[in-house]
Amino acid sequence: MPEITAITPQSKDKERCNVYVDGRFYCGMKLETVLSHRLRAGEHIELSELDAIQEENESAQAFDRALTHLSASMKTEKQVRDYLHKKGYVDAVCDRVLEKLRGYGFVDDAEYCAQYIRSAGKDKGARLIALELKKRGVDDRTAEEALSGLEGEEAAACSVLAKYMRNREFTRENIAKGYRHLMSKGFDYDTAKAALESLRGGPEEEE
Repeated sequence: MPEITAITPQSKDKERCNVYVDGRFYCGMKLETVLSHRLRAGEHIELSELDAIQEENESAQAFDRALTHLSASMKTEKQVRDYLHKKGYVDAVCDRVLEKLRGYGFVDDAEYCAQYIRSAGKDKGARLIALELKKRGVDDRTAEEALSGLEGEEAAACSVLAKYMRNREFTRENIAKGYRHLMSKGFDYDTAKAALESLRGGPEEEE
């Protein structure tokens, strides 16, 4: 059976402790919770029991912390879960908090995607936006549905290219660099080509 090997005070919050199981950090816990359940180093305990103790006693505090984290800007479910994990909360607590946040509409990955696309779509293409959403934990289906409504991608590409080509001559080398710049911003071949043609006032000659 797993063993609590150490319970140490947190340096940034004297009212909380770090609980170590089998020599590794397992979770954070309020000192009050540790004392009320008489947890101590050397005690053998099932991890499910330890999880239940934290879930029962700390979900309210975890919810408050999640709300504070969300107050600065909208977050995906994964970003909130990662934040709570870093604060030492176990999955059971994270699940309870996220369920409550979803119920209040405080986390909504579909809405997050819509807002992110409205902002990022001004200077990024669909491919890069999809990659960034994935890094933030948005599932592929939600991202694809949101991106299906992306409008004005060619106009965005033209704007990005115009800024890049400002004070640059339209030499073959600079045009090639401009094309690579658009690709790095997540625009596809057809969109990048259309932006180049629009900025030059006509189609490029094929070699």
